[in-house]
Amino acid sequence: MATLTKKRKAADAKFDPSKAHTVAEASKVVKEITTTKFDASVDLAIRLGVDPRKANQMVRGTVTLPHGTGKVLRVLAIVTPDKEAEAKAAGADYVGLDEYIEKIKNGWTDVDVIITMPSVMGKVGALGRVLGPRGLMPNPKTGTVTMDVGKAVSDSKGGKIDFKVDKAGIVHTGIGRASFDAQKLTENAMEVLNAIVKLKPSSARGTYVKSVYMSSTMSAGIQIDTKSFN
Repeated sequence: MATLTKKRKAADAKFDPSKAHTVAEASKVVKEITTTKFDASVDLAIRLGVDPRKANQMVRGTVTLPHGTGKVLRVLAIVTPDKEAEAKAAGADYVGLDEYIEKIKNGWTDVDVIITMPSVMGKVGALGRVLGPRGLMPNPKTGTVTMDVGKAVSDSKGGKIDFKVDKAGIVHTGIGRASFDAQKLTENAMEVLNAIVKLKPSSARGTYVKSVYMSSTMSAGIQIDTKSFN
């Protein structure tokens, strides 16, 4: 543990935590200060000047990262038999209907994304108690309740992510891996930040993007200058 602490101290000494960086600078720094032996996830924490308790200030959306997430997502398509071939051809890992409804009722949630159709939402909606807390509930706003099942599956496999402001007014989202080069991390981060800026609720008052930090698993947070993209 002592060597890890030394490593961490040496890594943290490479940047000034009080300085606000551009997105490109932060992408370079996060690679320099990541000390994990595994390929760490790189994340953004974006604090917004909204009140998520008000429906008209809820910030939620989807974005396709130009360079993907670096994570292989397991996709479940809960669809009627006539859509099964389409879902499988698009790369869904699990495809079916009642058997998966039953499995989820019994606590199975070993997937990252669930895609379904409007006609099946009645059955899937009843699983809210299991899927809701895990962020797995399909939603038309994020494109996971759709008749275009094949496109939804391939989008999810290709780096599409959905984000949502939490109760504290913060959006947490992954933008890649520490093994990505800095340019790819920058482009992925900008895609997310630009999407969030465009989603500013008209009812939000004052500063909209209050702060942005980039970090990797177990690294310190690197402050991003909101003026550099806003």
